Amino acid sequence: MAADLTEDQHMIVETARSFAQDRLRPNAARWEEEGLDRGVLKELAGLGFAGIYVGEEHGGSGLTRLDAALIFEELSRGCVATSAFLSIHNMCAWMIDSFGAAEQRAQWLPQLTTMEKIASYCLTEPGSGSDAGALRTTAKPEGNSLYVINGSKAFISGAGFSDLYVLMCRTGEEGPKGVSTVLVEDGTPGLSFGKAEDKMGWRAQPTAIVNFEDCRVPVENRIGPEGEGFKYAMRGLDGGRLNIAACALGGAQDALDRALAYVKERKQFGKRIADFQNTQFVLADMETELAASRALLHQAARKLDAKAPDATKYCAMAKRFVTDTAFKVADQALQLHGGYGYLADYEVERIVRDLRVHRILEGTNEIMRVIVSREMLKG
Repeated sequence: MAADLTEDQHMIVETARSFAQDRLRPNAARWEEEGLDRGVLKELAGLGFAGIYVGEEHGGSGLTRLDAALIFEELSRGCVATSAFLSIHNMCAWMIDSFGAAEQRAQWLPQLTTMEKIASYCLTEPGSGSDAGALRTTAKPEGNSLYVINGSKAFISGAGFSDLYVLMCRTGEEGPKGVSTVLVEDGTPGLSFGKAEDKMGWRAQPTAIVNFEDCRVPVENRIGPEGEGFKYAMRGLDGGRLNIAACALGGAQDALDRALAYVKERKQFGKRIADFQNTQFVLADMETELAASRALLHQAARKLDAKAPDATKYCAMAKRFVTDTAFKVADQALQLHGGYGYLADYEVERIVRDLRVHRILEGTNEIMRVIVSREMLKG
């Protein structure tokens, strides 16, 4: 744990770590088969982890982005898939708190911060992934009081499970300036879901296509003015990238912890695997790489909290470096287990599978390089 954390932050870390070890880690493998546990999500909300950086007025915790990174790292040491799903819910709540009208915040946030209602984020489409500004889902006015929504969203975590869908849709011209943010409640006529995707990782959380067919929602469900949605999405991605990096870091730390325990017990050629110099070198590199990842992640989070002009660049740097490094460390942890690492009973293979997607979502790591290089070449 970083020495420069405050006393309150140490308490936050201990709370998240204790919950992860007691409630998440023992059940993570089972949830791959059974799916997310709503009861556990409500327990997390009871700790203040469902509205981490939502204002306290509507039940949020009013914490910082650094606090959030600490929380998601610790929770992911118990279950990466649950922690990552919680991070998406937090981003949705933050968007409503940051850009919604007073009436919208009062209506939705008390239910979201207790996880009486769970939110999903709908940006990616079958034909627009990295090029999010080219999205095709439309919300066209019907009279003065309704939008009629048509289109579909792909790879949506919580599709068919969540109660509220924070939708990026086209209300105007082509390109980013024509995108708005609209809230769609579960049960709205015309809202439907594709089959649950059979995924490599994150198997505990449901992922599916979300379809909108003549789906009518009130105009007052729009967050902010028309045409501002793409800006909201991009602002949300800075924090989302930190959260996903933190989740990857926590998963990799859990994999390292498991590998360290294994090599101390497993014997080959008459001595512990831990006694071989090659093993020691690998462990040293894994520890060093996670410490470097943690330092960069915390630096980026502090920049985002301070609204530093280079915060977006650092968030992209952290997301790229931490998720690549975390996956590498988890894979090395599996290697140290030998053949046993490939078995589900040892759970390292689950962590490897879960962490692979972190290099893709919230902007692929190739897009992170574009963001960083673009900032470097300005002026």
